[in-house]
Amino acid sequence: MVKLNEQKRMTYAKQIYDLLKSGDVEQFREWFLALHPTDQADIFIELAIEARQKVYQFLSPNEFAEVFEGLEKKEQMYVFKELDPTYGSAMLNDMYADDVVTFLSFLSEKEVTAILDSMEESEASEVRELLSYEPETAGAIMTKEFIRVSAVETVAEVIGRLRKEAPDAETIYYLYVVDEREKLVGVVSLRDLITSEETDLVQDVMSREVVSVSAKTDQEDVARLIKKYDFLAAPVISSEGKLVGIVTVDDIIDILEEEATEDLGEFSASKGATDVDVSSFQAAKKRAPWIILLMFFGLITAEVIGQFEETLEAIVLLAAFIPLLMDSAGNTGTQSLAVAVRGLALGTVERDGVWKMLKRELGTGLMLGFICMLVIAGIVTVMHGNMMLAFIVGISIFLTLSIATIVGTIVPLIINKMKLDPAIASGPFITTVNDILGLLIYFSIATALLEYL
Repeated sequence: MVKLNEQKRMTYAKQIYDLLKSGDVEQFREWFLALHPTDQADIFIELAIEARQKVYQFLSPNEFAEVFEGLEKKEQMYVFKELDPTYGSAMLNDMYADDVVTFLSFLSEKEVTAILDSMEESEASEVRELLSYEPETAGAIMTKEFIRVSAVETVAEVIGRLRKEAPDAETIYYLYVVDEREKLVGVVSLRDLITSEETDLVQDVMSREVVSVSAKTDQEDVARLIKKYDFLAAPVISSEGKLVGIVTVDDIIDILEEEATEDLGEFSASKGATDVDVSSFQAAKKRAPWIILLMFFGLITAEVIGQFEETLEAIVLLAAFIPLLMDSAGNTGTQSLAVAVRGLALGTVERDGVWKMLKRELGTGLMLGFICMLVIAGIVTVMHGNMMLAFIVGISIFLTLSIATIVGTIVPLIINKMKLDPAIASGPFITTVNDILGLLIYFSIATALLEYL
């Protein structure tokens, strides 16, 4: 199988296009099927619709299934509409069940029903089973194409089965051992089989300490488990302990990308609008609620400043330091927010304890505040020659940064306790809250010491 760099890919793309244009089926198949499936998908999607129609003629549904799996979801949707219904159904029959579920998740309920009715019953039943699980759980993302063995089989018998069944399995590096009731009792790796005697029984070479996940386990928890143990796949069991599927590492990589994109959207208050393919109207529609909410928070900020109008009138110079104080508070709070959300995502908060993280962030805030206090107090003294003004600005930024780190840490922890995504405590939200607190601290201190200014 050939893997291409960009220059070679362009050369192959031109050659394949010429072969499609000339109608040379044999040469096309020789060139195209020698490529890695990812390169096949990249070249295929750049073809004009007339050329793609020839690809459907020259490749069997089974061969095109690998190409289809390598396409982006939006690409899959319009390519599937180009396929003859019989060809499309046959292709889905040859795809892994979890990949079919991912594709169907972008279609309407009516379209899903029609597609499942057109598929082979055995394949459709596996897809229906995965669709029955809650979204973003181990059951919803697992694959049914894996190899299970019996503890009383010999190594030779298992290897013989592998030669026949391996082409239809998503991975064969781990084989899962079940008893007569289909309960998971052990796992044996391909390495274990190869290095064992052919007459050895599976029960003599398997590992009985199996790390598994429930079908109801959240997909992020599955990802953390696979990362922790460096698994290529994790077995999924039902509430009765029966082996129902496996989650493979390639699916976990996709999940991590999806979760990272989702968290980025939450952090920037643009959830659902981070894809560059989203139209301006859709992007504005998704961002507008956050922007409007933050605008109302801005009114609160303005009201806080208005409450201290007399203080500002007395010492107009105080207004010059408002942007500095607000920016510093927002930036510090967002940094602590990132630390808290990452800790929750990786599970380090549960492992090391909430108080440890709070203590660490408070200590960080105190030190940052102290350093900034010294710097800004020195600058104000030199520039304005007013020691009291320097003290007010310095002590305000010290207290504000100390509190900002705690706010940035506590808010996502509270949201997480409410069983919501902690990334909802987005950067703009934390920034606005810390702006309000910073202004209250600043003007309260300035008002109290106004007579000394």
